[in-house]
Amino acid sequence: MATNERIEEKGEEEHKKTLDFIRQIIAEDLRTGKHKQPVTRFPPEPNGFLHIGHAKSICLNFGIGQENNSPCHLRFDDTNPSKEESIYVDSIKKDVSWLGFDWGEDLFFSSNYFEQIYDYALQLIKMGKAYVCQLNAEQMREYRGTLTEPGKDSPYRDRAIAENLDLFERMARGEFDEGSHVLRAKIDMASPNINLRDPIIYRILKIEHHRTGDKWQIYPMYDFTHALSDAIEGITHSLCTLEFQDHRPLYDWVLDTLATPCHPRQIEFARLNLTYTVMSKRKLLQMVQKNYVSGWDDPRMLTISGLRRRGYTPASIRNFCAEIGLAKRESWIEMGVLENEIRNDLNPSAQRAMCVLDPIKLIIDNYPEEKEEEVVAKIHPQNPEMGTKTLPFSRELYIERNDFMENPPGKFRRLGPGKEVRLRYGYYIQYASHLKDETTGEITEIHCTYDPESRGGSSPDGRKVKGTIHWVSAKHALDCTVHLYDRLFNVENPDADKEVDFLEHLNKDSKLVLRHAKAEPALATLPVGESVQFERQGYFCVDSVDSTEENIVFNRVVTLRDSWAKINK
Repeated sequence: MATNERIEEKGEEEHKKTLDFIRQIIAEDLRTGKHKQPVTRFPPEPNGFLHIGHAKSICLNFGIGQENNSPCHLRFDDTNPSKEESIYVDSIKKDVSWLGFDWGEDLFFSSNYFEQIYDYALQLIKMGKAYVCQLNAEQMREYRGTLTEPGKDSPYRDRAIAENLDLFERMARGEFDEGSHVLRAKIDMASPNINLRDPIIYRILKIEHHRTGDKWQIYPMYDFTHALSDAIEGITHSLCTLEFQDHRPLYDWVLDTLATPCHPRQIEFARLNLTYTVMSKRKLLQMVQKNYVSGWDDPRMLTISGLRRRGYTPASIRNFCAEIGLAKRESWIEMGVLENEIRNDLNPSAQRAMCVLDPIKLIIDNYPEEKEEEVVAKIHPQNPEMGTKTLPFSRELYIERNDFMENPPGKFRRLGPGKEVRLRYGYYIQYASHLKDETTGEITEIHCTYDPESRGGSSPDGRKVKGTIHWVSAKHALDCTVHLYDRLFNVENPDADKEVDFLEHLNKDSKLVLRHAKAEPALATLPVGESVQFERQGYFCVDSVDSTEENIVFNRVVTLRDSWAKINK
């Protein structure tokens, strides 16, 4: 349903209350007839992999398109061939599509417009609004001034138009070395906004471009390219994060000076700051290059590819972005908000299963040695329509090591001397004895007896037990590896102390590998990417990279509840 239709149905004032400030601006532009439809864009630079912060922008721009049956462009601002690769283009397209958004025919590259942008640069020169400067990088910084002191004019600022045209064309032909010449916009070296102090709009880069090859020896700067790309594509609302607020005057200057037919409105919103992580591409790359993580898709990384591999769903990320909303000021979002969204998404649909992460053998002494049977288990206790399944049961089982204590405290509700517990979907069992390794003192085996009349987890004599534990049949268990993931950093804001390297705050226990886990056998056919709740443990999915036919690896998506505070106590 288009925005105008929603306004008519709900009433204008009521509708406005439900919109964030950007959607309010767009709704007003549609109401007044300034635009017939909004045209937005998501403009990533293909120099890295997308992270959860980009997901906020993706959901905003493409969401506005979906809400208004209008276009949202996917445009790659590929102006720096020294850092850009086709692998990033492919990854970004995959991530946007996986999140549930379709750009249709609206796939663009800024490199598509290099000829037009070059012509616009020539136009600025002819207008006396741009000049070729030969200051080196150190001189450029000196002439630029500071936040409290104005800059001073370059000695090349008043070159004749004909000379500037000649030099710029020679730059384009590759006659000069990198760094020797740049093209600068002629604006105001005394401006309080440093971005307007004759910014560079073209530089020499003798590097092959991933799309245009070696056709160009010069490349436009991002701010110049971005404004013109928006105008060329007919973007109506150019939505950026707050760090681009000081760049908006330059964005407007470029479009006003060149009198482009389309002048998009740039609107800034607060970027996503999420606790226990970093959002800087540079810092994410540093962690990858220094092998602090296994790659861009490491499940501890809040990249889209990392979240996908971890087991997060597109719906959970979209819901998260909707939940946090849009703001005009920077703020911090608790990691727990994101974790709650994946729990909320998985809880109604994820089938339940049993997996013992730290197994110890449990032998039922009075259960016949050769007997095997099947017990009936619910696939989802709260959703009976999902049906039931059968689990193999035998004399020897595996249970969690921490479900047994040799000297349990009074309130311990699991297995130990004098304790009786219920095996989930199975029988009542009572402790009998246990064995220890004489050398290490480690408990190696637990013995118990069972009540044959308690099949299904209840007793005909009406007695109650306070504890229920999960298990798998030792004879039928699926051997598997489990990766337990936690937050990548052990402080909320790893960048807070500028005197300390953010890597010093890495959580050394963010990944725990359990190589001897035992799962119910049916999980051998669980598809990659499908999540399941291991009862009492959390939500898990099959790892798409490390799993093999010989060994399935399960990633913990999220715990059943936020246990971070308890872990740190």
